[in-house]
Formats: sequence, C-alpha cells, structure tokens
Amino acid sequence: MTLSDSVYAWLGLGALGAAVLPRLVARRPLSLPLVFALGGLAAYLLPLPLPRVDPVRDRFWAEHVTEVCVIISLMGAGLAINRPFGRRAWSTTWRLLGITMPLAVAATGVAAWLLLDWPPALALLLAAVLAPTDPVLASEVRVGEPTDSEHDEDEVRFSLTSEAGLNDGLAFPLVNAALALFAVAGAGWSAEWIGHWALVEVGYMCAVGVLCGLAVGRLLGWMFFRAGWAALRLSEHREGFVALGATFLAYGVTELLHGYGFLAVFTTACTLRAAERAHGYHQVLHDFVEQVERLLTAVLLFLLGGYVATGGLAALTWQGAAVGLLLLLVIRPVTGWIAQARGTAGPRERIVTAFFGIRGIGSLFYLAHALGQEDLSAFDRQLWAVVTFTVLASVVLHGVTATPVISRLDRLRRRRARSGTAEPDDDAVARERL
Repeated sequence: MTLSDSVYAWLGLGALGAAVLPRLVARRPLSLPLVFALGGLAAYLLPLPLPRVDPVRDRFWAEHVTEVCVIISLMGAGLAINRPFGRRAWSTTWRLLGITMPLAVAATGVAAWLLLDWPPALALLLAAVLAPTDPVLASEVRVGEPTDSEHDEDEVRFSLTSEAGLNDGLAFPLVNAALALFAVAGAGWSAEWIGHWALVEVGYMCAVGVLCGLAVGRLLGWMFFRAGWAALRLSEHREGFVALGATFLAYGVTELLHGYGFLAVFTTACTLRAAERAHGYHQVLHDFVEQVERLLTAVLLFLLGGYVATGGLAALTWQGAAVGLLLLLVIRPVTGWIAQARGTAGPRERIVTAFFGIRGIGSLFYLAHALGQEDLSAFDRQLWAVVTFTVLASVVLHGVTATPVISRLDRLRRRRARSGTAEPDDDAVARERL
C-alpha cells in the first residue's frame, strides 16, 4: 500500500465521518472538531502510512488551506445571520470588536512579554494571531440557518457569530502592526511606520474590504434574484456551489485591490442575505457552504491532531501554555464582560458570550501568514507550539462545555417565554433576556 492510497482512504473516512458524527455527538458534551482532533492524534500514534504534518516546513500549504477554510466559514456565517445590519441591533458585536478585541490583544501581549520573555514585537504578534474568534469549532454557539424571521436569533449566538465574522478580518491590521514593529526593532525604535500603518493598513484596506463586499453583494443580489435575463437569476436554479463563486469572487477582487478579503467575504454574505431575505435560495447556498466548511474543518483538525502526535508541542514550555490558558480562562472572559457592561444582553448571556471566545482556524492562518512575511525562524517552532496548544485547549474546553451551557440557556428562555400552556414561537424565545 502506497502513501497516496492511504491518504485517499483517510480522506474517504473523514468525509463519511464529517457526515455521520454531527448526528452522533448532537446534544452531547462533545464537538465534531474535538472528535477529529483526537482521531488525528490517535491515528498518527499508530504505525500507519500517513504523511508527516509540519506547518513550519510546509508553511505555504498551511497558510492557503487554512485561508480557504476561513473564507468559506465567513460566507457561511454571513448567510446564516437573519438579524438585519444596524448600529443598535448589532450593539453587542460593536462592543466585542471595539473593546474586547483590543483589550484582549493588549493583555495577551503583556502576558507573553512577561512570561515568555519575548521581544515586545513578538509578544504582540502572538496576541494578534490569537485575536480572531471562531464559533465554527463549537456549532452550538453560532446561529443556525437562514429563516424567514429577522428576530429568531438569541443574543449569545448572534453576538458570537457576528463577532467572529468581523474580527477575522480586523485581526489583519494588528498582525501587520506586529510585523512592522518587528521589522524596525533591529535598527532601533522608530515610529515612522505608524502613520503608514494607520492610513493604509487600517484606513484604506479596511475601507476597501467593506466597500468591495457591499459592491459584490449587491451585484450578486441583483443577479440572483432580480436580473431580467432568466439565465442570470440563479435563485431559480437552486445550485448551491454558486456560494463558492461568491466567496472567491469577493475575496479575489478585494485582494487584487489590496484590501482585506476576509472583511469583504463576510460583508458580501450579509449584503447578499439582505437582498431578498425571505427567499429559500439562501438555505441552498448556506447548506452547501456548511458542508464544505465541515469537511475542511474536519481535515484540518485531524491534521492538527497529527501534528501534535508527531512532536508539534515539543517546543511548548509551561510559560507558553500559561499564556494560552490565561487568554481562554481569564483575559477573554474578563474583557468580554467589561465590553458588555450596560449592554442589551442579560447577566447570564453576558457571562456565556464572554466565556466562549473560541480560538480556531483563523489563528492557524494568521500564524502561517506572518511567518511568510518576516524571518522568524528563531521563534517559529515556539509560536506554532503556543498557538496549537491554545487552539486545542479551546477545542476541548469550549467543545465540552458548549452543549450543556447553551442547552440550559435555551431551556431557561423557553420557560420564561411560555405563557400558560401555550408554546412560544422562536421569536418570543429569542427575545428573552437572561
């Protein structure tokens, strides 16, 4: 049996597992990513002909495979959100982005600087890489699927999904700031890069990402639902793979214009969703994207487990592990709670939203991307060890707790919304604040 034959067999088993396992682990304190990570760990510990996983050596493939997974998950998240975009309707999201994200990056950077004794630029880079959240790795804490109602999403699921959809793109300026600081550190401190960073990498590139997303979303919304030529009205043909076309088009055009493609993809999805909110074609697009996303996530988590089994955490020190655990158990919960003070969510919802700052595939992408921009060979193994540990710790911690915690919130909402013997509808349940 050759290595390629073994890879085909494992890909087949993985695809079947990605289809079957969600139903087996449903309503249990177990997540699909956790199962695949443990499966990869176990498989690579056995004497099986499997390809060696090394994201440092194969940085190019690590960057682009994770990149594809992230943009597909962003399209799926945007298509699933039913709540219309708005300043007040998305208030918790803005708080998490504007307060929690910078505070968490600053606190994580300080922790890495003090505990790991790394240069400030490297500590900031680690904090920026770990900034994005990723509810894909715990499906119970993200919104479900497109529906006709605009008000059937509870505050916890909506906030975590919309936060992840936007902070995957907003982490780019932070990563670029760390890389710029690292580049000038060898020649002595200089603040000259800050002006260019603020104008170009924050102002211009974010604006291009949002504007391209709006333009592509509106163009595709017209094409799918209102085009005069029937061949262009793809909503009548119900082909789900069109969602991949929308994803890659928005991402590619924005990157060609030197904008942030992650922001563009999520904005495109939200704009497309608003074009004809009650149309059933959104369900077709979302279902196809979700299936591709699930398969890619399963493969990546399996390989991440394999990386650990083959020595991926050899460079991990207790200080590095402490930084990851501080982020998950202290920094994110505290900064998430601070951001939601006097917000629209109830006290229990604030605690849950603050706790489930899940780290995942986005962090793996940003690390692989950063290592391709600067020569960090003296620290690459340590960086991968800390980030891998943090992601896996998040997969375990949040994957095990998501089902019981979210299920309890759902039961409490339904109990409060029930009037007499009448069973409340989804909108009434979602409006309850706990």
